[in-house]
Amino acid sequence: MGRDGWGKGLGPAVRIAPAARVDKFEIFFDLVFVVSFFIITRATAANVTGRELLHAMLVLAVLWWCWVVHSAVATRLRLGEGFLPVLMVIGMIALFTFALALPQTFGSLQQGSAGPMLVTVSYVVIRAVHLSLYEYATRGDPPARRKVWQFVPEVLITTCLLLVAALLPQRVADPDLGLWLRDGLWIAVVVIQYASGLVGGTEGWQITSAEHWTERYDLILIIALGESVISVGVGGNLLGKPVTWPAIPAAICGILFTAALWWAHFDMIGPAARIALHAAEGRPRVAMARDAYAYLYLPMIAGVILFAIGAEELVRTITDPAGGVAERAHGPAVPLLFAGVMIYLAADMAFQARTLQTVSWSRIGALAALAVGLPVARHLPALGALGLLTAICVALVAYELVTMADARAALRRTIHEEKASQEAGEAAFRARWHDGGSGSPAG
Repeated sequence: MGRDGWGKGLGPAVRIAPAARVDKFEIFFDLVFVVSFFIITRATAANVTGRELLHAMLVLAVLWWCWVVHSAVATRLRLGEGFLPVLMVIGMIALFTFALALPQTFGSLQQGSAGPMLVTVSYVVIRAVHLSLYEYATRGDPPARRKVWQFVPEVLITTCLLLVAALLPQRVADPDLGLWLRDGLWIAVVVIQYASGLVGGTEGWQITSAEHWTERYDLILIIALGESVISVGVGGNLLGKPVTWPAIPAAICGILFTAALWWAHFDMIGPAARIALHAAEGRPRVAMARDAYAYLYLPMIAGVILFAIGAEELVRTITDPAGGVAERAHGPAVPLLFAGVMIYLAADMAFQARTLQTVSWSRIGALAALAVGLPVARHLPALGALGLLTAICVALVAYELVTMADARAALRRTIHEEKASQEAGEAAFRARWHDGGSGSPAG
């Protein structure tokens, strides 16, 4: 890419290769999202109301859009090479301050505008870093360069809306009206962001490495699932307390149903979708990447956060010595737990339909079982409700292991053949490089 501009000091940026995988710096960057997911869960669990849940989902949607734009930059440039890590660290700082200010973003209007303003400034820095990098990456590619400028209005409009949401509600005489105004402005930000992705179409975008794209999104989903385990352990006060026998089955259930949800996506659907994205080319590949990964992973992660909040409250009830093992869950804990899992599975079904054009009747049956089990669980002790949900999730995995054994074995053979072929090609290239052939330092 040449030694010009930003590339003089730290070296030039490096374009992503067609078969590239996620590099270490991208994983490092994504760890900041662990803080974001954790803060969203913690802030919402402290006071679970309908409005607080709305705020959590709005913040998650805005954060996720920033991450989607970030992943689009990573389809063209290696973020851990050249001068890019410097800019990405600036983006990480902005993202971290964004996360830290989240609890004040939707607080009382009497708290002032410092928190919301910090969120707005952080948002501007994050989007500016991504826009500048994508503009740099699309030099010599006029269709892609035009796509960048098409998204500038979205950035400007959403920034202005966040700025107004930070400053105007405090000046409204009626506090309730001010709160609804702030919520409405954030809703408008989310609508504009995601509508721009659909209206903009697929022309000008590219997914150079399907392997990189799918692996990146899979890793962020794993981070979200891992954060749910952390939230249950920390929020449920399992740490620092004497171990009691009700805490043992509660912890086991928490791990089991989270592992079952991981299995539901990553055992067959995720690997098969990766192959489907590899097979697609051009605009169909971009459309699939946008619809299935950029858009449908959002409700999956939202479901993870919701069931983490519900599971945390259930574990807290189970381990509370005052209530005893027969104590029922309080408030919306059980509905959040079941609804979160249902949203996760429903979004995963939509992902399967978009990438593989198939629907699993076992998933429909699991959703029906969860819908029927929800009113039953509300009348059970907290441990019984958690056990019921765990039983449904584990039963889904067990059923699919038996009924889809042949398809699963065929998929594993295909993946093994693919990886063996890749390894053979890489080994041959490295042998030529070692012997001083084309591309080697001595060649």
